[in-house]
Amino acid sequence: MKISDIIVYKVKPRWIFVKLTTDNGLEGWGEMISGTKTETVVSGAYEIGKTLIGRDPNEIERLWQEMHRSFFRGGPINGTIISGLEMALWDIKGKALGVPVYELLGGAARDKIRVYSWIGGDRPSDVAEQAKQRLDLGFTAIKMNATSELHYIDSYKKVQAVVDRVASIRDTVGDELEIAIDFHGRVHRPMAKVLAKALEPYHPMFLEEVVLPENWDSFDDIAREVAIPLATGERLYTRWEFKELFSQGSVDVVQPDVALCGGILEARKIAAMAEAYDMAVAPHAPYGPVALAATLQLDACTPNVFIQEQSLGIHYNQGFDLLDFVKNKEIFQYKDSYVQLPTQPGLGIDMDEAKIKDVAQQGLVWTNPKWKNYDGTIAEW
Repeated sequence: MKISDIIVYKVKPRWIFVKLTTDNGLEGWGEMISGTKTETVVSGAYEIGKTLIGRDPNEIERLWQEMHRSFFRGGPINGTIISGLEMALWDIKGKALGVPVYELLGGAARDKIRVYSWIGGDRPSDVAEQAKQRLDLGFTAIKMNATSELHYIDSYKKVQAVVDRVASIRDTVGDELEIAIDFHGRVHRPMAKVLAKALEPYHPMFLEEVVLPENWDSFDDIAREVAIPLATGERLYTRWEFKELFSQGSVDVVQPDVALCGGILEARKIAAMAEAYDMAVAPHAPYGPVALAATLQLDACTPNVFIQEQSLGIHYNQGFDLLDFVKNKEIFQYKDSYVQLPTQPGLGIDMDEAKIKDVAQQGLVWTNPKWKNYDGTIAEW
């Protein structure tokens, strides 16, 4: 069996799908992140993907090493390209052997996978009603953005607004929902300490990206201020970028993104390193259906995963949602905040390629929103 073709699709709202085909007709799907510059990712996917033509898709580790170990390596562009192609390779291998991918990575470590649901928190900010809706749907945990733009030092009025939003959830649903709060790297260290301390009485499940990942040394300062688990990792790629977090010991939850960090096996290696440091894993996955299907394979065989992000109904999905390009929609059926382990071969997802082709003709232009502070300086999104 040899890889014979590659095709990349750009689809709304912000997803890039890649399909590898073999000479015996098997197809493997992967997903890449468009927020890292869509056209650059697509061009790079063809450039790197064409090196796989004629190769044996079963040799995933060998092919991963070849794709990763260029002279200039790492970074979000290379990271998401390699991740998407690696997912597709696993999809092919699982289909060839007739088993889900997690069966090739040690087998199931759990019976089911807990998931949480996104609500707003920034724009939209009316979170109490959204939280009640998620509780009524059976979810036991939610995640929300903490705040919109914040300057290096900003008014306590903005901090109080965050506290009021979280308090409104507690007033509406009590302790029936666990609340993860995402700072999204928007908060600089001086305000991060203030905001984290102010949120402590509301017992968040974790605080995510309290500072940008390049300011990893600040996690130590904030961890000494609050007794809330700290989480980060969605913007880090490969196990080498996670090393600092492990050795520092201030972060409690790592969040590798299977569509960025290097793929399924690389995320599994990162999770194994985290397990050795007694750290939890909550994989980042707010994107499309292939990325989530791949992440569920990771979850199934990884004992220190405790909860999974998923994007159904997320406020970023404008025009199309998680299930719109999937034929076997039941694989993402949530009951009482859990999803069942995948059972179909490969990634377990049956993509609607006809619809993908149709929507891809509409084009895709998606970039991160551009925010500014009150004085015109650039703010983090």
